Amino acid sequence: MKKVLIVDDAAFVRLALRTMLEKNGYQIAAEANDGNIALRKYQEVRPDFVTLDITMPNMDGITTLKELRKIDKDVVVIMVSSMGQEAMIKEAVLQGAKYFIVKPFKEDFVIQTIEKIVGR
Repeated sequence: MKKVLIVDDAAFVRLALRTMLEKNGYQIAAEANDGNIALRKYQEVRPDFVTLDITMPNMDGITTLKELRKIDKDVVVIMVSSMGQEAMIKEAVLQGAKYFIVKPFKEDFVIQTIEKIVGR
């Protein structure tokens, strides 16, 4: 069973992702509501992949992605963005994000995307 770290400053988004992923056979290793906590949790739980919000207070998703890659150059990160953040999505992919999913989520798309990238 693949383990995931969910990183998003919005509790309802973390809950939505948690519900979708657990229902589809993924284990939630940890959650974080900002980049600093995400970095600490990543080192503690070493998940198979990370879902990472682009816009967060304190440390945004792009900075968090760069820092995660310093910890583990092979980290698998799927960025989570809102509509209209194309420039930031492009930057995230250039910094090593594997893919992105756009809010509002469609469960089928989220699960298909994750399965394509990390398997089940």
